Amino acid sequence: MKKETDLDSIKSTARTFLYLDINETPYGAMLVQHPFTNSGLVCLQNDKGHEFVNLLEDDNALVRWRDLMKDRIQECENVYQLYLLVNKPYRIAFLKYTVDFMSRDDMSQILADIWIGTESPNLDPNMSKAKLVSLFKKANPNELMNEDELRIFNQLADTVTIYRGVTSYNADNIKALSWTLDYDKAEWFANRFGEEDGTVYEAEIEKAHILAYFNRRNESEVIVDPKHLIDIEETQSQSNGMTMI
Repeated sequence: MKKETDLDSIKSTARTFLYLDINETPYGAMLVQHPFTNSGLVCLQNDKGHEFVNLLEDDNALVRWRDLMKDRIQECENVYQLYLLVNKPYRIAFLKYTVDFMSRDDMSQILADIWIGTESPNLDPNMSKAKLVSLFKKANPNELMNEDELRIFNQLADTVTIYRGVTSYNADNIKALSWTLDYDKAEWFANRFGEEDGTVYEAEIEKAHILAYFNRRNESEVIVDPKHLIDIEETQSQSNGMTMI
C-alpha cells in the first residue's frame, strides 16, 4: 500500500475494466454483466437530445458509451467516488487490482464499504480468504469501523461465542470470515430463502482473532480469521422450543 493513494493508477485500472466484454444473460439486453453497467440498454446524448441504444447490437453506441464512462472516471476526485461507479458484484475484483495503489486509510474505508454492501463477499472467487484476512489485518480500525462499532469491538470479551447461519447455497462455507454475535440473526440467514434445512453453527473465538465488528445493517457481524475458530458445532433451532447444543 501507498502512503498516499495513487488515484491516477486506480483510474487507469478502471479504464481497463471498462473495456472488458459485456456479458449477456438469459434476460437479453435488459440485464447484462459488466463492471460499469448492468443493462445493455442505456441512454446517450445525441444532436437531437437523448436516445436509448443497445450496447450489444450497436458498435458505435458502445464506443460512445465507453468514451462517456472514461470521462466520468477521469472526473472522480477521490477513490471512493471511483468505487461508486463500479457495479457491486465487481468491487472485490476491482479492489484486488487496485489495493496496492491505495493508502491504508482509503483501503480501510473501501474494504468496509465493499464488505457491508456486497452480497456474499465470503464466496467471491476473485479474492481468497487468506487475502481478505490479510487486508482486514492491515486496515486502520478507526477507518474500518464507525465510532459505535469500534466501541463495541473494544468491549468484546477475551473469548467470544459467535454464530453463522448457512443455507444449501453456502453450506460448504462454514469456516468463513463472516459470523455474528446474535443467534437470532444467524437463524434468519439460515432460513432467509424459505429453506427448511438451513443450519446455524456456533463457535468460540479469541478476541485477538476478531478483525472487525460491523452493525450498519443491524447484523452484529464479526469478521474473524477462520483458521482460529474453536469448537464449531451445529445448533438446534430455538424457535422450535429446543436448546442449542
